[in-house]
Amino acid sequence: MKPMRRRNALSTVATVSASMMSSSRPCVEAFSLPTTALQPPSTTSLRVSIGLGPESDEVKDIATQGSTSTKEKSPYDPARVILDEDGQPLPHITDFEPYRKTRMSESDKAADAWFASLVESDGPSFLGTVSEEHQRRLLTPVELSDEPVFEYGEDDEWTPYVTRRLPTSPLYPAYGLETYGLPVPRRGAEAWRHFDINSLVAVDYSGRPEGTGSDVVLSDDEKESILASLLSKGAWQADDEVEARLVYINGRFCPALSIQTEDVKNLDSSDFSSGKLSDKTIEYLKRLPDGFTDELAAEVPDDSNGPHKSLENLSGPDHCVGKATGQFAINNQQGTAAFAALNSIKAGSVAYVEANGDATKPIIIVNAQTPSAGGSGEQGVAFHPRTLAVANDGSVSSLIQMCVDLNEAEENSPCATLVNGYTQIFVGADANMTHSFLDESGGFVTSRVELSDSEAMERSLPESPRVVESRRPALQNSNFQAFDVHVTGDSGSFQSSLMELSGNGRSRVAISTALLRPGASVSINGFALSGGAQRTDMRTNIHHMAQGTISRQEQRNMVGGRSTASFRGRIRVEQSAQQTDSEQLSRTVLLSDNARIWATPSLEIIADDVQCTHGATVSDLSEEELFYLRSRGLDLPTARNMLMYAFVEEIGSSVDKTVAGSFDDENGLRSRIIKRLENVVPEGEKSLVGGEFQSV
Repeated sequence: MKPMRRRNALSTVATVSASMMSSSRPCVEAFSLPTTALQPPSTTSLRVSIGLGPESDEVKDIATQGSTSTKEKSPYDPARVILDEDGQPLPHITDFEPYRKTRMSESDKAADAWFASLVESDGPSFLGTVSEEHQRRLLTPVELSDEPVFEYGEDDEWTPYVTRRLPTSPLYPAYGLETYGLPVPRRGAEAWRHFDINSLVAVDYSGRPEGTGSDVVLSDDEKESILASLLSKGAWQADDEVEARLVYINGRFCPALSIQTEDVKNLDSSDFSSGKLSDKTIEYLKRLPDGFTDELAAEVPDDSNGPHKSLENLSGPDHCVGKATGQFAINNQQGTAAFAALNSIKAGSVAYVEANGDATKPIIIVNAQTPSAGGSGEQGVAFHPRTLAVANDGSVSSLIQMCVDLNEAEENSPCATLVNGYTQIFVGADANMTHSFLDESGGFVTSRVELSDSEAMERSLPESPRVVESRRPALQNSNFQAFDVHVTGDSGSFQSSLMELSGNGRSRVAISTALLRPGASVSINGFALSGGAQRTDMRTNIHHMAQGTISRQEQRNMVGGRSTASFRGRIRVEQSAQQTDSEQLSRTVLLSDNARIWATPSLEIIADDVQCTHGATVSDLSEEELFYLRSRGLDLPTARNMLMYAFVEEIGSSVDKTVAGSFDDENGLRSRIIKRLENVVPEGEKSLVGGEFQSV
């Protein structure tokens, strides 16, 4: 069955065995392989070897023990009697509903209430059947029922690795599924570990921008002002430099600044209500990430087991991830499914991109927001940008997505915002798509936040940088971006560059790629800059399913001030993905002793003919390189800034040249990155404290 369940089961056996030895009272096994009746403790033995499980003959002996047939009976024999401490038999529990929410903590209840405020916010849905389907999926709680126990020799799904609930114990939903049909944030969940859930749910984002679902109409003066703002942010290119352009302001489509074509256009409510959209487009939009759409976007060929169509049952019963609502599956998810469904319910439109033939110019999608965010009250607002990109067979295309701020009159008060973006990408046979994502929203963090209050006084600063940072409006903002990529054709290729440079208080980028056909390849280059009091999270999932697939990933993080960052990169190679070639590397520079990073690259390999590597490094800037630059006449801050930019440039160079700009362009990507690095560059020398070099 599932590796994680195997470990849980063995842990249960060890616990029960210890209790048997420490007590003279008769004890009942909480875990056992198929038997028809309980055995006395004196004859109980564990017949599963830790690690590989039983051999075939041994399994057969165990499965047939105490029975004249290989068919397994009910997992809970009515004859089983478990006694309470007073010697009375405990009743068997068959109704689990009263126990559904009994394990929820106060933090879990607060997270559910926060998510409910987003789902129940005023305003209609605009995506037709897509909104209806995802709303039904989200609001229908999962069914509480025991997993079936298959019979040995009678079913292909049989596995010796089975955990069984005692008939006197209640059945609980998986963590995060107590209220909704899709897992919502939990402070202790794997998908949200090291993320500041308590601060997130403390901000009210239940408002919706005015006019959601309708187009933005600009006057000539407003158009000129927005053009100047986009130009200064590096988010504007001349019309002859782009294939198409879609601009959204505060979640609303802006036709006056956009260039639409037959293949690149904005889809609004009229497109969904008229029935003009193809069944394939609707099918794509209805897909949910994290395995909650079990049917694969394309069949995975496998000579030994036939074509695979289900994500749940890949790699056989002993290694499959199982149902998406199971605890084992949830522990390996990115936590994006509930937010993808929320996006479908609340999005006002969809940016649709279809690539055909060879495109020589990029397609640009700009999501811009003003400080007031189009809100009408003191509560925060939520945007839900939605993008669907389809690269048809044999096409070559470049897609650029940008998140930027717009200037606004000072009398408009800032508003806390939640940006919940969901992008779906499908790459066909022999197609090549290059993808660039840049998030530069949220302004700039406060510099020198790593200084203590006493150090700030010594430097005669008018106010502690920590206090200044705590008052920064964008610190209340959250930006979630989910990318769900499927390579559905033979030899399809997808390359992505993700640059998280924002000043938002909380940012989260999650990209999942599925390599479904032979010869498919994926390359992901990511960079996250975190400073001030930010919380930054980047998660990647590369899923090799077909034979002969290739993936390359390099993630770089730079963490300064008093910020916290985390990176979790997961690569899974299924049994059908023989001859896989995969490389993953995470590199992090810690600029401050008060900054923190959790870097977790991981490999899950079921196949036996693969070449996979992964690794992670965490360090400060090189003292030798700093000494070399300073010996050439550079001061310490300049030397540090130069090394920091060199670290970023290796990832930034993979961004599409159209949006990167020229080397000496004052609004180009290089200049914009340098300005942000100057905010987090540390000050002061290094001294030897406690046997280790530390910043002072």
